[in-house]
Formats: sequence, structure tokens, C-alpha cells
Amino acid sequence: MILKLGIPKGSLQDATVELFRKAGFKITISSRSYYPSIDDPQIECLLLRAQEMARYVEQGLLDAGLTGYDWVVENDAKVREVADLVYSKTGTGKARWVLAVPNDSPIQTVKDLEGKRIATEAMNLTRRYLERHGVTAVVEFSWGATEVKPPYLADAIVEITETGSSLRANKLKILDTVMESNTVLIANRAAWEDPWKREKLGNIKLLLEGAMLAFGKVGLMLNVHKDNLRAVLDVLPALKRPTISELSEPGWVAINTILDEKLVRVIIPQLKQAGAQGIVEYPLNKIIM
Repeated sequence: MILKLGIPKGSLQDATVELFRKAGFKITISSRSYYPSIDDPQIECLLLRAQEMARYVEQGLLDAGLTGYDWVVENDAKVREVADLVYSKTGTGKARWVLAVPNDSPIQTVKDLEGKRIATEAMNLTRRYLERHGVTAVVEFSWGATEVKPPYLADAIVEITETGSSLRANKLKILDTVMESNTVLIANRAAWEDPWKREKLGNIKLLLEGAMLAFGKVGLMLNVHKDNLRAVLDVLPALKRPTISELSEPGWVAINTILDEKLVRVIIPQLKQAGAQGIVEYPLNKIIM
């Protein structure tokens, strides 16, 4: 059997391919093809815009796909959410759809948008947001470069952002958050009821989540004499407890642990001072809890 899997084209593409690499799958994308190759004969990939992914998964043209949760909501897609994967094009944070206006705009709150014009790519999200606040406004679809629309082509925009830097560069200020979003692995509901496809998706979920847990973490191995063991353990943070193994040399043990990569430059000198020797740092692809 074959699992038809959608890979998001565009801003999430590189981050998705890298996540799959860490999970153990090699995806190769050709600039001339929308059918990436993957080193798993049970998976067929299709490169597709994240905005369209949920619709095609819902219709069963794809068994599963990765897209933003925002596009599942925007398309009101009836799909099975298999895994919540908090990663984006720049890292492991969530993105936000925000309401923004020019810095010198008299609009201060969503209530001030009554009768105004709003440009956005997420029209349904924006309309529902306005309905929740009892506001009637003109919502227009933006094909791109949404940040440059105000003040001449729109009074406000609803746009997705991770850092807000593009909005600030275009002299816009954020008034409110419409919704938060992150990447999700979704499945067609009929495909999810198929035992083979459900097991396959469950295995993919396990490996992707393991790769997510490994983001920003490294492994650390070191040797220490038992006389200094307590001092070394007091320095080390760990997911639970570090693994301690007896060495062939009497009185010595090996320690294996996992820690945040950003802590390494601080902790290694402390470990050395506490009596650790043979310290080895190594990268991690997956952590399966």
C-alpha cells in the first residue's frame, strides 16, 4: 500500500524537509517537479501550497499532509489532526495572525474598523474575528505584499507574522492577535480509518515528534572518578536522570545525558572544574520519550 503525503511548498518547505531528515526520512525536491522523492517506498509525496493542503486532504486526494492549523480553520476542513508540530520557517515557535494598522492611524481598536476596508489572505478567519467583535467591515483578498496596502489600498490588514519585523519595517503596529497557529499533520478521515494507513501515520507521528523534542538539544558523554561524581551531577541538568555506567577502570564511571545546546558553553567548563574528563558533545536527531 501507498500513503499519499502532502509536503507544504513555500515558507514551510525547507523546515519540513529538515524535520523529516531528523526523523529519518530523506526527501529530495527538484526545482522542476512537484513530486518530491522520499526514501520510503510506502510513501508518495506531493508538493503543495499550505493554503490548499487541508482541502485536498479532506477530499481524499491526499491521505495526509502538513500545513498550518490556520489553513485548516480557514478552509473549515473536516480532517483528522494527527500531530501538533510547533515549528515554522524560522524555528520552533508559533506564528500569529494579527490585526495591524499604520503607526499614525486613528484606528486604535477593532471597534474602530466599522465600515473600514481590511486586506488579508485569510478572509474567513478575518470575517469570523470581526463577527465575534460585532464589527461590519469590507474584507478583501490580498494576493501578497499585504503589508504595503495601508493606508492607500486598505485601512488595516490581517497578516501572519512570527517576529513582527516585516510589519515594523512597513511602519505598521499590531492592534490585536486574531489567532495563533503552528504546523499540524492532518489526515483524511477515511484514510485514518484504514488500519495500515493509521499505523503508518502513527509511526510518522512518533518519529516527527521525536525529532521535534531533539530541537535545540545535544547529548553529552563524560567520564568521572566516583570521588567527584556528586560534584559533577550537581552541575548537570537532564530530562530525567543522567545514565551512569561503570567503566573497566576501577573507581571510574561514564555519564550520558541530554541538555539544551545553549547551556553547553556554560556547563562544560563547570564539568571540567568538577573533575569530569573525556567530555564529548554530540548532536541529536530524535528523542523518543
